[in-house]
Amino acid sequence: MPLTSPVLRILVLLLGTVALALAGLAVDASSAPAAPKKPVIKRAACWPPEKCTEALTVPPRGRLRLAGRGLRAGMAVSFRRRGGKGKRKFVTAKLRRKGRGWEATVPGSARSGKIFVSARGGRRSNLFGPVNVVKPARPSPAPTERSSGASAVFDGNGMWIWYVNQSNGGDPSAIIAQARAHDVKTVFVKSGDGGSSYWSQFSPELVSALKGGGLNVCAWQFVYGDRPSGEAALGARAVQAGADCLIIDAEGQYEGKYASASTYIRELRQQIGGSYPVGIAPFPYVDYHASFPYSVFLAPGAAEANLPQMYWKAIGTSVEENFAHTYTWNRIYKRPIYPLGQTYQNPPAGEIVRFRQVAQAYGATGVSWWVWSETSAGEWNAIGQGLQPLSGFAPATSYPPLARGAKGDPVVWAQQHLVAAGHPIPVNGQFDTATQNAVGAFQGASSLPVTGRLDDGTWAALLKFDPAPIDWSNKPAPRYAATARGRVQSGPSSASIPAVRNEIAAKPDGHP
Repeated sequence: MPLTSPVLRILVLLLGTVALALAGLAVDASSAPAAPKKPVIKRAACWPPEKCTEALTVPPRGRLRLAGRGLRAGMAVSFRRRGGKGKRKFVTAKLRRKGRGWEATVPGSARSGKIFVSARGGRRSNLFGPVNVVKPARPSPAPTERSSGASAVFDGNGMWIWYVNQSNGGDPSAIIAQARAHDVKTVFVKSGDGGSSYWSQFSPELVSALKGGGLNVCAWQFVYGDRPSGEAALGARAVQAGADCLIIDAEGQYEGKYASASTYIRELRQQIGGSYPVGIAPFPYVDYHASFPYSVFLAPGAAEANLPQMYWKAIGTSVEENFAHTYTWNRIYKRPIYPLGQTYQNPPAGEIVRFRQVAQAYGATGVSWWVWSETSAGEWNAIGQGLQPLSGFAPATSYPPLARGAKGDPVVWAQQHLVAAGHPIPVNGQFDTATQNAVGAFQGASSLPVTGRLDDGTWAALLKFDPAPIDWSNKPAPRYAATARGRVQSGPSSASIPAVRNEIAAKPDGHP
């Protein structure tokens, strides 16, 4: 059809008009403002790291660094408010640009909980956290070897009973007579195993009968850390049965289980009270068990007495070396030590007497013995005979020397004390650069030689502070959280370190 055709000219004009209209619509759409996007919090951390104990633990008026999408200066960061209700449930801080990141100062009235960011127009980000808002710990008076809460129930001679029916036939009268004939004042009777097995032998009737004969009666339970709430409940049940004290027998099964230990101790104390006498009977060589949570079980408010299993013959060492090694590594936990010696494996009677004498030289006010059913007549006599003090014997008085590269629970303990002393570093069980610098700073502030190493003088000054408290059960499990036993829990990175070896061979009859 020729271009001059009237019909064709009309079609061309119509098509041009439509094209112009569509182009106008396209221009209008491209020039329209984009819908605002909600801000997103991807990460948050206490800042700067060298002044923080944990990434998501920050003090009031401390700095919190955020990262994410859509964050802008001037946005409001909302925290839970202490005692807040209704519209006053939250308190806010302004987001500000710092270098390549975003920061906010935690309000003084903030409390722990999840946070969010608000933009103009009411757009709120996702909830992130929880962020723990914790005040720094204050220093306490200088500690003493003997805890003020230590009970007299741990003093004197004690004997451990595993199976009651294998101890003088289970006859309470015979047990009382045997104990009194050999100056045994306290019997420790097994009451539970794990989180579900209460031993019926620890009955109110047995406890009442033994107490009627003038004995202190303590319960002990073997714990694994797989069911800490159940273990706490079984411990409380033994207390309700009339026990004078409760002993925690925690060994290799608890290695790496910081979260379980925190749960167990917290729930046990909630059920039995804060002043009830509790002890723990752990491995004696702390340095052999880097991942064992001594710092949880022996923390303020946890076990008040330390009864390390100092089985010198099973370990394969002398009585004197056993004491030197055990006391050097255990005294940092500031709990009175009541040595637990052995009568199984037929140790010579002279070594039993020597154990008692060395314990006395170290200032121990009580010792106990494993185990009633394995104790011979000669061993009973060695336990109960009159004792002459040692002359010319010098106990070891040192603390464990720790320096760059050290790992394990003693480092965790030192880091908790450094935080309490005003040097907030990550509590990770690794004697790293941050820890070395903090030790040096503490030494300088304490008028000590600045070496960056934990020596006797530095330990003595550092232990004047109560450790900064940590409840590992309230912390998310980090990437490194595989424990020494292969389970995933919250804890310091040192919780994954396997034991050097179990210095104590298996107890008689296959006891764990």
